[in-house]
Parts: sequence; structure tokens; C-alpha cells
Amino acid sequence: MNASRLVILGISTLLFLVGCQQGNVRPDVTSPDMSDNTGQFGVQSRTGAGDVYVKLAIAYMGEGQLDVALQKANQGLEVEPNNAEGHNVIALLYDRLGEKGLAEKHFKRSLKIDPKNSYVLNAYATYLCQQARYEDADLTFLKALENPLYKTPEVALTNAGICAERNNDLTKSEAYLRKALNYNPRFATALLQMARISFNTGENLSSRAYLQRYLEQARPSAASLWLGIQNERILGDQDAVSSYTLMLKNNFPDSIEVQQLRDSE
Repeated sequence: MNASRLVILGISTLLFLVGCQQGNVRPDVTSPDMSDNTGQFGVQSRTGAGDVYVKLAIAYMGEGQLDVALQKANQGLEVEPNNAEGHNVIALLYDRLGEKGLAEKHFKRSLKIDPKNSYVLNAYATYLCQQARYEDADLTFLKALENPLYKTPEVALTNAGICAERNNDLTKSEAYLRKALNYNPRFATALLQMARISFNTGENLSSRAYLQRYLEQARPSAASLWLGIQNERILGDQDAVSSYTLMLKNNFPDSIEVQQLRDSE
């Protein structure tokens, strides 16, 4: 996940976690007036007729074989039309293929079946953000976070932070990212995004600290190394500039960041 590229290495690489239903936990709802936000996360795991095809679709999608993934997802929905995860997966596939109308149709179908599924809500909110529907995206991210059984809230919070920055609301973006790091201080994507925001707001020592924390958790990317070069130039650490420059040129010789480096020199 780059001033435009550094937005978590690009908005198009936001963290689509398809996820599986969480099982064997049942909510204790003692009053009909109490709102239960756990949804299907709080009921026993299901195994539907379409699940095998959906899992195959996810595997092929991860390998970049989108045509085969789409075939498997469609097969899954043929045998089980109300498979919420199947609709989510096919929505993600259509989104990658540029079929935005079909993607939205299947996101909505998935959420009609399982309206409190945080993984689907996160994916749909990300889709909305990509369409510049920022207010709807923000509300959908918040809805994803309502489920107390959501295992990776840092993902939705980080995506919400990226989306808020894309909408030029740096205050909200930073607040979301800090919450993400409260949940998971080692979450690399949020660390890199905070390093970038700190750099853009002139907080260069903070940017250095966040970038160092990021590099402790993840392999350096071209975007992160270019950010380090720019930041250390301002801070005046030529040894750090040289180190980042060497890694960038050796590991990403054909990247846009290397061209930006050459232009800056």
C-alpha cells in the first residue's frame, strides 16, 4: 500500500480481508431491547454447499488467476445463492476487473445476508472510498467496527484513516491511525501511513520513528525507502540518506521512486 503512491502503497492495495465466519461463540442477549452487534460472528460456524468453491476462488484470486477465481465463485453461488462470503469474494473480483456496478451489487447482496460482517463491511467501505464516496465509506468503516467479535479492527481503522486523508481530513486520518496502533502497535501498514502523514505535516522526528518501527515489522518497499530519503535529507543525516538510497537503487532499480530520486539529484 507515493505521495499518491505512499498512501499505504496506493489506495488500490488497501487491505481487503475476505475473512471467514467466526464460530463456537454465542452472544448472551438477555433483553429484546439490547442491540446485538455480533451478527453471524456469534453463532456456530456454518458449512454450506458453496463454501468449497468460495475457498477455491479465494485461493485462485490470491495467485492472480482472476478468470478461474471468477468461475469458482460463480459455481459457489450457483449451488448456494445465499452464501454471503461468496458474494463478497465475487464483489472483490469484479472490483479488480473494473466492473464497478457488479461489484457493488454483490457487496450489497452479501451485506443483506450478513449485515454485521465486519470483513465485508471493511471491503465495501474501501470500495466506496475508491469511488470518492467518502461519507458513505466512513459510516461503513464505523459500522464494521461496531462488532465486538471483529478480530482485526486495526485493518478497518487503517483503511478509514487512509480514506480520511484522501478526503483531505488529516485530523480524522491521524485519529483513526492512532486507534489502529492502539489495537496493534506493530501493524506495519498503519506505521507507514503515520510516517507519511508526519512527514507531510513537518513532524520529521516522528516520521523517522514511525518509519523505523515500520521497518522492524516489514520489508522495505520502494515507497518507504523514498520517504526515508526525503525525511533524512531534511533531518541532515547523510549516512541514513546514503543507506536508504543504496537499498532503493539495488532492490527497486526500475521503480518510480528511483526515477524521483534521480530527478531530485
